[in-house]
This record gives sequence, C-alpha cells and structure tokens, in this order.
Amino acid sequence: MRAALAVLFAIGLAGPAAAQGTAPEPALSIRPFVMGMQESFAAVKTFDAVFGRSDASFWGGGVDLVLFQHYYVDVAASRLLAKNAVLTGHRVAVVNGQTYDLGIPLTASIMPLEVEGGYRLTVWPRVVPYVGAGFGSYAYKETCQDDAARPNLCAALVDPGETANVNTRHSGLVLVGGAEVRLHRWIGIAADVHFTRVPGIIAAGGVSKELGESDLGGVSARFKVLVGR
Repeated sequence: MRAALAVLFAIGLAGPAAAQGTAPEPALSIRPFVMGMQESFAAVKTFDAVFGRSDASFWGGGVDLVLFQHYYVDVAASRLLAKNAVLTGHRVAVVNGQTYDLGIPLTASIMPLEVEGGYRLTVWPRVVPYVGAGFGSYAYKETCQDDAARPNLCAALVDPGETANVNTRHSGLVLVGGAEVRLHRWIGIAADVHFTRVPGIIAAGGVSKELGESDLGGVSARFKVLVGR
C-alpha cells in the first residue's frame, strides 16, 4: 500500500503546478465514483477454515461530497467481486481446537453500506492526502446447502435454538487514510487504507464461536476513480 501511495504522489508531482487563470473551486463539489477493494478479514481462523482463505475482493461505488475543498463526506456501497457475489466453502467442525471439513457446501455474502467524513490536506496542487472516520451497516448472509440424500443435515448440525442459515445486519466503525491525485480537472484517482471493525456479527454460533472470533471487519486496500472537481 505504501508503494501505491508513493506512485500516486509521484504522478501528481510530475504534473504541472496549478494552472493560472482557472476558475475558482466550487464551495460544494458532488463527485460520483467507482471503487475496488481487497480486504484482509480480522477473523482469519474462521475464514481460513470455512472458505480456505482470509481475504476477498469487493467492488462498488458511491458519491463523494467535497465542502470548501477541505472537508468531505463519502457514501459508498459494495459487494463481493466473485461469482454470484458470494464466497463458497464448507461447514467445518472444531474438536479440541482442530477444524475438520464436513463436506457440506455453504455460501456467504457480505454487503457493506458505509458513510465516512474527514479532512483533505490541500497543500499540493494535484496530490490531496486525506483522513477520515465514519460508520457502516454490514449485511451478512450465510446459507448451508442440503443435498437430496441428506435433506435435514444442515439443521441437525446446529445447536438447539440456532438456525442453519444466517441473515443479519450489524453496524461498525470505519477509519481511512490515503491520497487523491487529480489527473484532470474532472478526473481523480485515489488509493487508501480502509479499516473496519464490525463486532458480534459472526460469533452467534458455529465455527466462529468455537474459535473465539466475532469481528467481520478487517483492513483493506481501496482504489477509487472519481468524476468531478
């Protein structure tokens, strides 16, 4: 991530200084954007055991509002960048701290909706570092796949009072820091480090409860393309 920010910084410095005679920046700028994100989940043991990996790619978009050049508010929604927008894995059992694949397919989807605000440091004409914080609402859905030979197996594997499938939404904390480079008056690109904490969403039962992991958040590297001044 440091290397990506360094490249963005170098690109910005390589461009010309602020053009002379250009129109003043507006007090309010509304800038739609698209983004890609690679996240490393905090619940490493749970995701490794169930899905065989503890990271995932997301894509999405949103709107960025810039106030008086220095302050910003972002609203963004994203989903998994995968076939059918789901992670695929298997039910596992935990015995004496060891995980065992039960061979029962399951899928999981994650859909974040996040709002963040922060400060833009407009010291250089084309490179704009920024820091921010906010909150998010995270939808998590997990579906166990029965088969014809074992139609009630998923339900039989959960504790009394629990369900084989999960469909829930929790709130969480967002922290972010990065830099934007203005490639053109109406086009910018940004790269940042994005931290989320979403406690309590995955520890109601199953392997995550046995492994003592409850946080669906993690650390992500994000890349955005923004349209607007």
